[in-house]
Amino acid sequence: MVIINSFNEFEQYVGKELGVSEYLTITQEQINQFADATLDHQWIHVDVEKAKTESPYKNTIAHGYLTLSVLPHLWAQIAEVRNVKSLINYGIDKFKFNQAVVVGSEIRLRVKLLSIVNLRGVAKAEMKATMEIKDSKKNAFEGNIIFLYNFS
Repeated sequence: MVIINSFNEFEQYVGKELGVSEYLTITQEQINQFADATLDHQWIHVDVEKAKTESPYKNTIAHGYLTLSVLPHLWAQIAEVRNVKSLINYGIDKFKFNQAVVVGSEIRLRVKLLSIVNLRGVAKAEMKATMEIKDSKKNAFEGNIIFLYNFS
């Protein structure tokens, strides 16, 4: 795990991979709970029996936004940014879902720091985030995430 205490420490990682999280298994329970939370009950996510016969994946798949929503959990396994008064999710750029995540799949996050800019005391960090699927040549998604860190 990378530990970052200040803007200056963040700067040394520009252009470098910050790390890779542990694998997380996507369960049908998670998918169902996400469907309930987002009101997205499309059968390909929640109807196990129908998915077995009608889905091209022969199983249910996670919502794309579910895979995106576990990013903060997995990011916390890669880096601990200390001395922060606030952290704001500022945006997502150049984002693309590449491969469906079938229930039972294991996913992990790989992060590379693209840039860090000091905006009057607030650090704007842009990172390439890649969600990998174990034993798959294609990634679940990739894109740039942007966080604002207000260091103490």
